[in-house]
Amino acid sequence: MATRSERGVTRVLDKLEASVKSGQYYEAHQMYRTLYFRYLSQKKYEDLLNLLYKGSTLLLEHDQQGSGADLALLVIEVLLKAEIKPSDEWIEKLAKLFQLMNSSIPERETFLANAVKWSMDSNKRGHPLLHKKIAEVYWHENKYTFAHRHFLHSGDGMTYARMLIELHTNKGQKNEIDLFITQAVLQFLCLRNLQMASETFDKYAELHPGIKNTKGPPYPYPLLNFSWFLLRAVEEKDKAQFKILKASYLLHLKREPNYFDYLDKIGCIWFGIPLPGSDRDANSMLGGLFKTIIGDVDSSDEEGVYEKNSATVTASAPDLD
Repeated sequence: MATRSERGVTRVLDKLEASVKSGQYYEAHQMYRTLYFRYLSQKKYEDLLNLLYKGSTLLLEHDQQGSGADLALLVIEVLLKAEIKPSDEWIEKLAKLFQLMNSSIPERETFLANAVKWSMDSNKRGHPLLHKKIAEVYWHENKYTFAHRHFLHSGDGMTYARMLIELHTNKGQKNEIDLFITQAVLQFLCLRNLQMASETFDKYAELHPGIKNTKGPPYPYPLLNFSWFLLRAVEEKDKAQFKILKASYLLHLKREPNYFDYLDKIGCIWFGIPLPGSDRDANSMLGGLFKTIIGDVDSSDEEGVYEKNSATVTASAPDLD
């Protein structure tokens, strides 16, 4: 025999279904919240998560942005309360909710900050799959700067290379073809991620229409050759080769002065070469180069909202320490 509490939940669910069918979304949102408190008090976390996800998806798909985002934030709250570890299933679901949210609402970036925080189970920068999925959403929205920040921590150099190719093809100058991949390689090496640097470089060179038929290496672009040699030097831990590369390509590296900051950090990380100064802010060093190259391609108010969360969302300027 059903308890009084169970009968009460059943009545609310029946009213909720009727409200949804009749398009009474405000009432539906209030009922979802009522059920949230009831399920939470009973610690029915699995039922509650499924209910909130279904409700948030439904409301967002019907452009009830505020109500849908509210339930989406509750999803993450329950994931934290229930101590549910990051999984492919829930990462996919959170990315779907993020995609459904309109970029104009402030709750979207709060949701993202909380989602990344939840995913920091064994990775202080957040789960790579979550970063990949969020990066793909931003890429689809043509918000390349935000996509770039998340791709840095995605573990998917091949997909990131495809975005870089699209970005250069659509937004870049012909003579910047090697700048785009060079800065990516340098940033990944500063993040101590040789695998991502190599994957991104290889796929960029393989697929870019301006490179793939050149049969390199060697390539007809100096900084492309520099990047290829740099990856070999890091892989082989060849300090002498690293120093020779910096000297040999000095003129070409001057095309982007910030490259020298990256290389100083790479020399310290991979070859034990002391930094030339100790008063350098590593985060600010990495913060501006990408925008310098691509220009203001993301003319959106979302930039300011995202930066407010940068202290929480580690996908902003990379932490090199």
